Amino acid sequence: MSLTDGRRSRLIVRLAVLAALGVLLWSAGCRQDMHDQPRFKPLGSTDIFADGRQSRSPVAGTVARGDLREDTLLYTGRIGGKFARSFPEPVTMETMRRGRDRYDIFCSPCHDKLGTGVGMVVRRGMSQPPSMHIDRLRDVEHGYLFDVITNGFGRMSGYAAQVPVRDRWAIVAYVRALQYSRSAPLTDVPGDARRLLDTVTSGQPARPGEGHR
Repeated sequence: MSLTDGRRSRLIVRLAVLAALGVLLWSAGCRQDMHDQPRFKPLGSTDIFADGRQSRSPVAGTVARGDLREDTLLYTGRIGGKFARSFPEPVTMETMRRGRDRYDIFCSPCHDKLGTGVGMVVRRGMSQPPSMHIDRLRDVEHGYLFDVITNGFGRMSGYAAQVPVRDRWAIVAYVRALQYSRSAPLTDVPGDARRLLDTVTSGQPARPGEGHR
């Protein structure tokens, strides 16, 4: 059965309306407002502000969240402007384990795992740092070591960007343990570790259950 011209025309109009509605619905879901919205970009320029910069300076007297560093010992290693001989927080076994882990990652390539200054990169031609066990470094303040780790010294670059502040203090604590290990009396060694030392010095293998746990 064929359509009359009138019915055919009405059908074409209806199809055109449906197509137009489909296009409108599709375009409503693909708006570019979020992509093309007016916005400022870091380091961009503008004629809105007198200084011509899009980025704005913090309001005077304000501090960004998380950047209020009132604990000068924790963040600078100093008390009253002088390097401190104390730690900002109690040193625990967890601190020491964390310090050893971070030291092995960030420090041992130059200072080696014993702190003698003959790490792998030194063996391959880099300048040798001083041993951690010389008198000068054994006698310096904890805050001095923290400052060197933070800001660098000589050819050593600072590690403030790579190592969080509390991890830097943990490294200082572990360095102190390395230094102390060279002169610690045998009575300071825990019983299990002392038995392990005895087997090493005697040349006899440790019995099951002895040594570190």
